[in-house]
Amino acid sequence: MTAQRERIFSALHGASDHPTAEAVWSEVRTDMSSISLRTVYQTLNDLVGMGELAQLDIGPGPARFDPMNVPHHHVVCDACGRIADLTVEFPSVGLPDELAGDFDVVSTEIIFRASGCGVCRGAEG
Repeated sequence: MTAQRERIFSALHGASDHPTAEAVWSEVRTDMSSISLRTVYQTLNDLVGMGELAQLDIGPGPARFDPMNVPHHHVVCDACGRIADLTVEFPSVGLPDELAGDFDVVSTEIIFRASGCGVCRGAEG
């Protein structure tokens, strides 16, 4: 593992804010000023390919990356873009009978959408 990859991985370790590649790049550049955004993107894509990181598709905007490597869901604030992990099971969620035989489902991801959150509302109450 190269020093660059190691630093990118450490920037992601424990990151609960689901950073963009640009945010990771900005953090890594604080002590590796010569690292390129392209290197960060490539490393993130490699980590996704290895199953060490998940790339979130939450709608418009840049891709976000999630280092939490256990099954979980997300809640997204559409006002400020904040994403929070949600670890709860939904045992009754599944494919309807007419589709169940056609697909080999390996995972389920549920994304809750919010019109605001405590951060963008100024953490009121």
